[in-house]
Amino acid sequence: MKAKGWAHSFPVSGGVHAGRRWTRRQLESFPWTADEPETVDAVVLAVSELLTNAHIHAHSDAHLILTWDGDCLHVSVHDEDPTLPRQRSPRAGETSGRGVGIVRMLADTMEMRCQRHGKTVSACFRPARAGRPDAG
Repeated sequence: MKAKGWAHSFPVSGGVHAGRRWTRRQLESFPWTADEPETVDAVVLAVSELLTNAHIHAHSDAHLILTWDGDCLHVSVHDEDPTLPRQRSPRAGETSGRGVGIVRMLADTMEMRCQRHGKTVSACFRPARAGRPDAG
């Protein structure tokens, strides 16, 4: 199977909400999403957290790439800041600092890498139905 993918850039202003909607629309093309709404919700939440991190911490537009390889839905967000995010342990009442932990909890795997112009944070989601022939 060949990989299937989409890419879209989201500006700092209003990009997170648009990114969630765009992601949900792209995921509708896979047959497994109807049977796995919890996986869809996890992907959309991870996209929201990754775009938010790019906008707030990197002060950058965010470039989102979704790639399906038949086993894993890869969610990658690139921004212009080479500083890798770190997982924090926020205190009760703090309103930020949970994004990396949320994505790590939701995704099957997560990786971060610096690049010449910024960084890319990627997460892999493996739906239960991914191995079935009709899974997309």
